[in-house]
Amino acid sequence: MPQRIVLEVMADESARYFIERSNQDSKSEIGWADFEVSNIVVGFTILAFTIMASWFVLETKLDWEQQFSRDPTLIEVYETDVLPKLSVANVRTLLQAAVPLRQLSPEQTIELVIEHLDNRTKSRKPRLKNAIQTINVTLSNYSLLAHDKGR
Repeated sequence: MPQRIVLEVMADESARYFIERSNQDSKSEIGWADFEVSNIVVGFTILAFTIMASWFVLETKLDWEQQFSRDPTLIEVYETDVLPKLSVANVRTLLQAAVPLRQLSPEQTIELVIEHLDNRTKSRKPRLKNAIQTINVTLSNYSLLAHDKGR
C-alpha cells in the first residue's frame, strides 16, 4: 500500500473517531447517554435527534452571544480572566421557562393513555381490512391462474 493511501485511511479513521466522540459527548450533555439501541434504525434515529438537539443548543448559544453582550467590568468584579458561556443546562432552563410542560393529574394521565390506545386500535382496523382485501385478490388471481393452467 502506498504511503499516501495509508495516510488517507488513517485520516478518515481519525475523523470518524472525532465525529463519533463528539456525538457521544453530545448525547451525554443532553441527557441521552443511557439510551440503549436495539437495532440500527433506532441507532440512526437517536443519532439524528442528537445532532438536531446539539444544533439547536449551538444556535441558541450563538443567538445569546449576539443579543446579550457581556459587561466587561464583570471580569474585574468576579476577579477572573474569562466569563462562562451559556451551557447546555442553561439552554435547558431557558427552554423549560419558554415552553413549560403541562403537569397531568393521575386521572388525566390515565385518560390520555386510554385515548392513545383507542386511537391505535381504531387505526388498525383499516390496515387489517386492506390486508384482507389484498389476500383475497391474491387468492382469486392465484385460483384464476390455476384454472387457466388446467385448460
